[in-house]
Amino acid sequence: MTRALRSEFTHAGDSPGLLLWQVTNAWQAAQRGALRPFDLTHVQFVLLASLTWRQGHQPITQRELAEHARADPMMTSQVLRTLEAKGLIERRPHPNDARARALTTTSAGVELANRANAAVEQVDRDYFSALGDDSAAFTRMLARLAGQTRERGASVAEADPHRQAHAGPPSTSTSNW
Repeated sequence: MTRALRSEFTHAGDSPGLLLWQVTNAWQAAQRGALRPFDLTHVQFVLLASLTWRQGHQPITQRELAEHARADPMMTSQVLRTLEAKGLIERRPHPNDARARALTTTSAGVELANRANAAVEQVDRDYFSALGDDSAAFTRMLARLAGQTRERGASVAEADPHRQAHAGPPSTSTSNW
């Protein structure tokens, strides 16, 4: 039988791209389930957790948060409006730039981010437990693909945002929350 699709792979399961897509879909479904009780989408969680992580170190603008999370700036703007409407974040005058607004997490936002983060980290532990002793190596490979190498100053824990609780003080790089 001749296949209509020409491919370098004999079996579809040999394609790293297809496998990554399948794994990502399954992991995201598990994360959606964990975040449902908190009334957060995954992107809302990532932006809220990133802002909570970075809060207090220096004022952060919407653009900086989008860069930090590696999120689309327009989507970030829309999600931040939703988080603001939920009372989880505030936009305040930026102390160093009159044209910009500094983002801050409200006390309700900090509390929710921490509760949701515990659930997300539990999903990660459960989901990636299948890797056993290969978990650290897998995280390093993901960090390499994400461009977060030790040469840029990111630790393995920083490269895995869901392990941020064990990463120590945050740096100014975009490699952690």
